[in-house]
Amino acid sequence: MEALHISNSLTRRKEKFQPLNPPFVGMYVCGPTVYSNVHLGNVRTFLTFDIVYRYLQLLNFKVRYVRNITDVGHLTGDTDDGEDKIGKKARLENLEPMEVVQQYTNDFHDVMDLFNILRPSIEPTATGHIVEQIESIKKILANGYAYEVNGSVYFNVRKFSEDHPYGELSGRKIDELMNNTRELDGQSEKRDPLDFALWKAANSSHLMQWPSPWGQGFPGWHLECSVMSTKYLGEKFDIHGGGMDLKFPHHECEIAQNIGATGCDCPVNYWMHGNMLTVNGRKMAKSEGNGFTPEELVTGNHKLLDKGYSPMTVRFFMLMGHYASTLDFSNEALQAAEKGLSKLEKAMETLSKLNPSAGEGTFDVESFEKKCRAAMNDDFNTPILIATLFEGVKAINGAAAGLVALRAEDITSLQKTFQSFLREVLGIQSEKGS
Repeated sequence: MEALHISNSLTRRKEKFQPLNPPFVGMYVCGPTVYSNVHLGNVRTFLTFDIVYRYLQLLNFKVRYVRNITDVGHLTGDTDDGEDKIGKKARLENLEPMEVVQQYTNDFHDVMDLFNILRPSIEPTATGHIVEQIESIKKILANGYAYEVNGSVYFNVRKFSEDHPYGELSGRKIDELMNNTRELDGQSEKRDPLDFALWKAANSSHLMQWPSPWGQGFPGWHLECSVMSTKYLGEKFDIHGGGMDLKFPHHECEIAQNIGATGCDCPVNYWMHGNMLTVNGRKMAKSEGNGFTPEELVTGNHKLLDKGYSPMTVRFFMLMGHYASTLDFSNEALQAAEKGLSKLEKAMETLSKLNPSAGEGTFDVESFEKKCRAAMNDDFNTPILIATLFEGVKAINGAAAGLVALRAEDITSLQKTFQSFLREVLGIQSEKGS
């Protein structure tokens, strides 16, 4: 595949990547809600878009990568009811909310560094964009897609769906959504159960609140991503990514908000979603008790682990599955990854010591490099890339045994290809001596 193709979650097709303003690319990825430690399931999502970021740079695109920090508005249960997750943590531990935010933002950055996940170009926070969120709500209200009640503002999904499609990304039809929702009880302020909060009124006990035209309150969880993506990337941008679990309602609400505020019918050209990490077929999650922290993984101090594994072994293991497929976590899979990575590292070391052949080369290095590029051009297919790199390992070991002839220029080209694809694209660092 000569040109990069991306599986677009919105159209459900693999499409040729054509940026809006080449060589510039705008990419937004939904970041963490910083109220607890990061577990490995979270890491896989951010690793997916680290690979996208790295490969786009290898293709000489100038990427503005925006990944947010959610530090307000994400309520327990991922709904419009309940307590703010960060506020709840702060209350339980008798801390300022920003102490909680700082602690777990630091932890998040440490984990990203541990697994060699590159920092984004911009890392905006929800609390740093309250003014912009209020302005966006004003626009949505003015365009007739929201209503205010008792100091809260809700997005009117039914009204929006009369003018624009709602549910396309997640494959849900508005009529089915309406039929499957419960009738509102007398306590609800919403006109319709599908409606969602843009701004929530806060009582005096709520730890995080700001003044607004509708009274003291705080923004709804979905709004921050609409506001920050468009602020830094424009009303229409190239790539929006996140975990599969964010498709509905979070990303569906984002699309509605963007259109409701700006009138731009297609705010994002390519939607990408990374799949889950599972343990024995069950989603890795804190609630399941099967979520590993990086410390547990490296030390082996967890009931489900036979031993500890290095960060690069774990990174390599996750890249052995395609980002859109579920990946089952097991000791056997990690041990296989450990052996495979060791073979690759030994081959790179062997390559640096090879004596070139005087005659014709018997391994097609140019074809090998093209196969590596073709794998990544096919929707960032890291398992195929890894399989291709092992073809290179076979040739290197064959050359060391005198069975394959590699000229000096072949050795140089192989070194460059391994550096580009193993080190720069897959982001595998040498752990020798560490």
